[in-house]
Amino acid sequence: MVLSDKTIKEYLDNGALIIDPLDPKDIQPASVDLHLDNKILVFRNSTEPFIDLKKDLPDLTEEHIIKKNQPFILHPGEFILASTIERIKIPTDIVARLEGKSSLGRVGLLIHSTAGYVDPGWDGKLTLELTNVSRLPITLYYGMRIGQISFLKLTTHVIREYGSPELGSRYKGQKDPTASKAHLDFDKQIKHTE
Repeated sequence: MVLSDKTIKEYLDNGALIIDPLDPKDIQPASVDLHLDNKILVFRNSTEPFIDLKKDLPDLTEEHIIKKNQPFILHPGEFILASTIERIKIPTDIVARLEGKSSLGRVGLLIHSTAGYVDPGWDGKLTLELTNVSRLPITLYYGMRIGQISFLKLTTHVIREYGSPELGSRYKGQKDPTASKAHLDFDKQIKHTE
């Protein structure tokens, strides 16, 4: 069951759901609009010939700050990591979906490749996977509406929320766009097979 604006407001009012900062005008009929923060991670032409998922590649991206009222130009085919201004805290009886805004999709801006699912217990800013699939550059501005989050009620509270030690959650509490930690999967596999 998708939460309506009325139920979203109830969750916000009782503190079970946190979206901070929140402008009440961003509450839509069944979602909440989110905004682009100023820090982004730009993929650099690194010395690596390919992305090896078994390795931590700290030099794969470099941080860039989008200055107020000055656009960052996302070129056709380019992929960057960004984050929301808003910190989101999800209760243990809710799961959330991150989606793009249709106005941005209509110009070829995608805000996530596969990371649109937000687990119960999540707490932090959301990392966005921005891709320009159009043939023209797209301007990105700090603070612009970049996406929306909707909430679905679970049948019960979860037993293990995101961030539980036994789950090996990697991104809870993130405050900035966060690069992939896929290499940790391989570290875990090695321990399981030994």
